[in-house]
Amino acid sequence: MKNKSILLLKALIVSTSRINQIKHQFDPKKRKKAVGGIIGVVVIYAMIMFYAVSICMGYGEYGIIDSAPLMCALTLSVIGFMFTLFKTNGYLFNFKEYDMLMSLPFEAKTVAACKFLYMYIKTLPWYISISFAMLAGYAYYAKPSFLVYPVWIVLTFVVPIIPMLAAAFMGFLIARISSGFKKTNIVQTILSFVFVIFCFSLRFFIEDMFRDDKVEQTLESISGATAGAAKYYLPAGWFASAVTELSVVDILLLIGLSAALFAIVFAIVGKSYRNINSALKSHHASKSYRMEEQKKRSIVNAIAFKEFKRMTGSTTYFVNVAVGEILALIFSVVTLVFGFDKIISTVLAGAPLTASMLQPAIPFIIYFFIGMMATTACSPSLEGKNYWILQSLPIEKKTIYKGKMLFNIYLTVPFMVFSVICLCIATKAPLLNSVLYVILGIVLCLFSTAWGCVCGVKHIKLEWENEVEVIKQGTAVMLYLLPNMFVVMGLCVLVVFLGTKLDHKLVAGIFILITAILAAISYRRVIALAEKS
Repeated sequence: MKNKSILLLKALIVSTSRINQIKHQFDPKKRKKAVGGIIGVVVIYAMIMFYAVSICMGYGEYGIIDSAPLMCALTLSVIGFMFTLFKTNGYLFNFKEYDMLMSLPFEAKTVAACKFLYMYIKTLPWYISISFAMLAGYAYYAKPSFLVYPVWIVLTFVVPIIPMLAAAFMGFLIARISSGFKKTNIVQTILSFVFVIFCFSLRFFIEDMFRDDKVEQTLESISGATAGAAKYYLPAGWFASAVTELSVVDILLLIGLSAALFAIVFAIVGKSYRNINSALKSHHASKSYRMEEQKKRSIVNAIAFKEFKRMTGSTTYFVNVAVGEILALIFSVVTLVFGFDKIISTVLAGAPLTASMLQPAIPFIIYFFIGMMATTACSPSLEGKNYWILQSLPIEKKTIYKGKMLFNIYLTVPFMVFSVICLCIATKAPLLNSVLYVILGIVLCLFSTAWGCVCGVKHIKLEWENEVEVIKQGTAVMLYLLPNMFVVMGLCVLVVFLGTKLDHKLVAGIFILITAILAAISYRRVIALAEKS
């Protein structure tokens, strides 16, 4: 059975490997896309490694480099948990090739375990790039013994397993509960959202728990917070002890617990794996159904409505693209209720920033949530085999993409307007400034929509076995997400700085103009790509 498991796992990896596509693909366009995807991913990993090394340099300069192993373990654990949380539904449950895999001579728990390992291997480069970069920084400052290197390298592959198993088991419980309802997808989406929001909010409770000085937050206090976290999350402490003290007991504990939990989790999952997937893939017909008059829509609006139905019919799609809007809504309402100064003091750990200083950054703060993911970055690829059906219809491709962009505008603009208004009220921004911030927020949504569509069309991927490959791991999504996120963080700092030198209305007007030009350029690029394809 072990040989069969390895064979199944190998087949899953080979079928989605870009290197395999390059080796066996004879279409020059598809080969170029595969090569471009690899180059793009390598650039992203390089950026992550640079960031990880920078963290260790900061630790080294402040003389707390001994905290680096613990920070590495906690970082890998958080990333592993969050990545798995967003992917569990698409990888373990309700996936496209379920019927084919379950027809093969494998036990249900074997299929589930292989799908988990496949998910682990697909995210392994993230863990390696962070951990190995931090190892390099740690080695430069700490000058450890030679044995530290193989121990760190080996345990890098083990540390993410426990948080991934925890997230996968939570996904299993959500799927198990929702499978008992008629509207399984809706219930599963709601439960997933509740758990995701809980995880995001839990961060602030943890910070408050470990923070003794709420006014000054320095690297030393971060080191103390990570040490406190290790008391509650033992595997991170075991990794740190294994690396710094070469503790054989901690090495065995980390490896042994990971293996034991893996066996236990998938023994439990395997018992109801078939029932859950069957319930999630089935659809209930309404007994009260009756024919009504058909509503007439324009073609662009019809495509936008089709995209809405596509989103609400997929838990993975819904949770990943709508989580930013929900977080923006929660953040704005909480800020309005508790006060902007108090929220900023909590988030920025007592940094000397006032509400008036941060007013010009309001649209960018909300855009950090809402622009986290644009539906247009993945929706062209999500068409999959249906793309050829769309091509056979008497509809121009640019019309199809206009419909997809319209849906993203319908999704993002209302949340942007509401959230910006809430923050303007909370910061007591002048009326004219508030109007300009709302306009800037809308223009940012337009830019996000058009730029996401450029990425989605330029790097369209129609041949996929699981929608997670497009929604979370697609080249288009990566090229949109990470640069956009880092640029927005930089713009927040830049806008606050400019706001101390220039009038806030002038700053908002400048960025409205710049963003509108970029949105127009991106839109024209989408139309050009549509005409070429």
